Amino acid sequence: MDELYFWLSGQHPGLKTFKALQLKLLQHAADHPEQRAMCRLLHGIVGSYVEEFDEAPLPSAIADRAYQRLVRSLAELDSAAEPARQLGDLNRLAELNLA
Repeated sequence: MDELYFWLSGQHPGLKTFKALQLKLLQHAADHPEQRAMCRLLHGIVGSYVEEFDEAPLPSAIADRAYQRLVRSLAELDSAAEPARQLGDLNRLAELNLA
């Protein structure tokens, strides 16, 4: 997940970044099957956000807030952690709302 975090932290908070992240998450899940659940969960969260604002004006304050939440969430993930910690990470992600 570190590679996704580092990539995301250098991007612009626009919808194109979120769409690109979805593609990266699909590839990451294919390359790292042990992280598939986390990738699919993040993909769905990002997808909901993209669907909400696709084809509509996205206020910069909302984009910045969503971007910061996502970057912070990725920074907190530890794919090498004990299973209990990983489950806690998944549960925290499940509560994440970017909009």
